[in-house]
Amino acid sequence: MSVRLGSLLLAGALAVASAPVAAQTRGVTHGIRPARLVIRNATIVDGNGTPARGPVDIHLEGNRIARVVPADPVSRRRGGEASTQDEAVIDATGKFVLPGLINNHTHMQSNRSGESLDGFEYYMKLQLANGITAVREVGAESNAGSIRLREQSARNEIVAPRIFVYPQFWSEEGRLVKTAEDARVHMRRLKALGADGVKFAGIDRDLMAAAYDEAKKLGLPTAHHIGVEETNAWDEIAFGVSGKASIEHWYGVPDAAIEDKRQHFPSDYNYLDETDRFRWAGRLWREAHPRLLDSLLTAMVNKGITWVPTLDIYEASRDLQRAQTQPWFTDMLHPSLANYFKPDPANHGSYFIGWSSTDEVYWKENYRLWMSALRDFERKGGIIGCGDDAGFIYQVYGYGLIREMELHAEAGFHPTKIIEHCTGNNAKILGRENDLGRIRAGWLADLVVVDGNPLEDIKVLYAGGTSALKDGKQVQTLGPEWIVKDGIPYSGPQLVSEIKAIVSKAKARGR
Repeated sequence: MSVRLGSLLLAGALAVASAPVAAQTRGVTHGIRPARLVIRNATIVDGNGTPARGPVDIHLEGNRIARVVPADPVSRRRGGEASTQDEAVIDATGKFVLPGLINNHTHMQSNRSGESLDGFEYYMKLQLANGITAVREVGAESNAGSIRLREQSARNEIVAPRIFVYPQFWSEEGRLVKTAEDARVHMRRLKALGADGVKFAGIDRDLMAAAYDEAKKLGLPTAHHIGVEETNAWDEIAFGVSGKASIEHWYGVPDAAIEDKRQHFPSDYNYLDETDRFRWAGRLWREAHPRLLDSLLTAMVNKGITWVPTLDIYEASRDLQRAQTQPWFTDMLHPSLANYFKPDPANHGSYFIGWSSTDEVYWKENYRLWMSALRDFERKGGIIGCGDDAGFIYQVYGYGLIREMELHAEAGFHPTKIIEHCTGNNAKILGRENDLGRIRAGWLADLVVVDGNPLEDIKVLYAGGTSALKDGKQVQTLGPEWIVKDGIPYSGPQLVSEIKAIVSKAKARGR
């Protein structure tokens, strides 16, 4: 058989594209919590890294999971407990159900570079549409504003995921910190404000020691974007509280494993020039000494330091063309966000000025070494989480987290472990492993019903779905079909439609 004939036959077999089959429902209304909701015949992938199992029925009462039981169609036909008429029902036959995804590194944004994103609705609905039912906010436009949004979400007054607010240490009054005592006072101020934790960027060692000691006394978790500063991952090990300190991104890890303690920058390097900063960041992992890095990773694990790598946010550095042409940009990318992404030294992360194939080659190697370190970290017992840092560098809110999951797969993690990274592990990092990130009786009712098998193809988690192969036919999946946050079901397709309407109206206004 010729190659051309074989291709034609394959094309013919795939020519009949099936429409997605929506889950059948009874008594389910978008955005309204029923008193009792049953998700029937689900195949579940729990947030503890165990294999898929099903079919099971997941019974929700109010905002909690009441029980998870094997599906029993005979009992239903005989009018048993599972068939009562006051229950709302989602039939998840042929679907997968996951704990709601948790985005542990995000920035809630209502504008980019002074251009409106039409409030927070665009951001919130994108998170939910991608199956994300909780976010850890690590750098807000306004700390008090973020806490107000957190409370509104907790009362379900807005369509939004759960919100955990980690104000940036250096934001607002933090800019006045000059001494160790100032750092302690500021930490107490953030606690009084109602912070769930505190996000640190570059900080000198004496201030870090004082702030972290105060965080321990106050019971405040920390998240640290270490940056190229006086401190590095060894300081995180020295000052961080076990299980309550996470390293964000990856700065601070390889530089702590360089033999002479500092990356070999050229003489004209300027850290505040972001093209310089990110160009040379792409050469950092290759300078880490393998023996020193192994010792560092072991020490991180022993101290209980967790790691939220945000692999997705740097991906444009290794493949700029791919980053600029993601398929959801067509009708899901708000024009204000698109303008922010364009190369412009005034916008953080918009540094692609004179970016070359040489830069991309270095960044490809950077990823290979970084991913290897992540595998070693988990193999030693470390906890890896998930976050996308979207709103920068060609990453759209929510979509970035699904891409993050794909990159965890590229790093060599099994799909069940990747789901654990973004659910159970993220809950541990938040200190909420006793009520979030699992499909378990007593846990909060945060779930996502997925049209497709994410263990086979993570792309089925993207809002709006993807094209997949099923029974020899090409099918279009619906993606996250139902997203349940705090017991409230939201239709994924309806959220996608609403996001597209926001973007369409913004384009019509010329921004």
